[in-house]
Amino acid sequence: MKWGRYFNHLKIGTWQVKRAFSVELLHQIEIMINSGEALHGGELRFVVEGSLDIVDLRAEQSAHQRALDVFSLLRMWDTEERNAVLIYVLLADQAVEIIADRGVHKYVGTARWEDICRQMESYFCVLDYKSGVVVGVQAVNDLLISYYPRVGNRFNELSRACK
Repeated sequence: MKWGRYFNHLKIGTWQVKRAFSVELLHQIEIMINSGEALHGGELRFVVEGSLDIVDLRAEQSAHQRALDVFSLLRMWDTEERNAVLIYVLLADQAVEIIADRGVHKYVGTARWEDICRQMESYFCVLDYKSGVVVGVQAVNDLLISYYPRVGNRFNELSRACK
């Protein structure tokens, strides 16, 4: 077990998450995602977690592995065109991961997703969470618009699946 990482996760509490991602910022993220989904046929979700639980830390679960778990828990793979994208933030590790379903990933590729993550992390390192989120969500929305432009009255598949 890496003790530095362990202590970073222990010291992140709910109040640090709420300070970094205020109710106002979370509402703004929701608006940005809804606005983007009005223009594309993709599905985008944003999840922020402060830290991993002790079991995941002892198993040395990475931010990427946790993001894959969240993608699965949210059933994001359950879209017709396999075009769902998750932006996952793990504050304790100062890590951003993007998990894209295979339909959209084949167009975008790993290097572009990682570039968006690093851009977001560069803002997060200076505690500018709002700018990092805006850059990341906008970049993902732009990619989804270019590969999955809105056609007709498609419904939001993930919202329906979650109800």
